[in-house]
Formats: sequence, structure tokens, C-alpha cells
Amino acid sequence: MALVNRISRLFTADLHAVLDRLEEPQILLRQALREMEEELNKGEQRIRQLEAEDRQLEARGGQLEASIAEIDQKLDLCFSSGKDDLARNQVRRKLEAERLGKIIGQRRRAIAAQVAQQRAALQENRERLDGLRQQADAVAAEQPPGTAEEPDFTRVAFPIGDDEVEVAWLSEKQRRAKS
Repeated sequence: MALVNRISRLFTADLHAVLDRLEEPQILLRQALREMEEELNKGEQRIRQLEAEDRQLEARGGQLEASIAEIDQKLDLCFSSGKDDLARNQVRRKLEAERLGKIIGQRRRAIAAQVAQQRAALQENRERLDGLRQQADAVAAEQPPGTAEEPDFTRVAFPIGDDEVEVAWLSEKQRRAKS
């Protein structure tokens, strides 16, 4: 059984080596760069979503403050009129609004922390991507002429025989003699 396992590992290793030679590193590198750019875009989108949620919560907090101010005016009226039952209902509404305001404040602080964390991670990933782009450019510059994506026909050698050279030489000599 151990022999079968070792042979299967050997075949797997050979298969991986063949696949590694078949894959073009430049294409894989460009794909990795594209995937990193997509992740950066997703990170930026998450930040924009969090900021939009924060703006909504800020607007809701402003509405709550206005509502609390209105409830305070009603409480003044209830107490001045001696309507304790109505005042209790207004106190309840005020407490609910204040509690909701605290929850909104906590959520906004959590969003601010998330945005800061996302921005730091995004900046780190941008720097990493820039470094990889520079490495990719360096690898592309070091690439041997025969492995470029587009064939370099100026470096391709076409065998020319001595007879062809002799005939072309005679042809050129005759053409120049006539002129």
C-alpha cells in the first residue's frame, strides 16, 4: 500500500510540474493583478456603503433631536396644565427617543471604526498592489526575447544557402551594371 501511495504522489508531482510549465507566468500575474484590483474596488464600495449608512444615521439622529425638543415643549404644556397622565406618555416617548439616540450613536461609532479599519486595509492593499505591479514590470522587462507575447520576427533566423547568396549577388551586380 505504501508503494502505491508513493507512486501516486510521484505521478501527481509530475503532473503538477507539467502544468506549471504549461501555464504562462505573465498571464497568471496579470490575472492576479486584476483580481487584486477587483478586491480593492469591492473594499472601496464597502467604505462607500458604510459612509452612506452613517449619513442616514446622522439624519435620523437629527430627526430624533428635533422630536425630543418637540416632546419637551409638550411636557411643559402638560405640566403647566396639570395633565400628569399625558405627561407620563410624553416622558415615555422622550425616553424611547433618547434610547434610540444612544443606539444610533453607538452604531455611528462602530461604523467610524469600521471605515477607519477598511481604509487602513485598503491603503495597505494598494501599496501591495503597486509593489506587485512594479515587480510585474520588472519581470516583463527581464523577459527573454523569445518568450514575448508577440513574436519578434526580427530575431528569427531564416537559413539562406550559399547558392541563393551567389544568385542574388549576380542579380544585384547585373542590375547595377545596367544603371
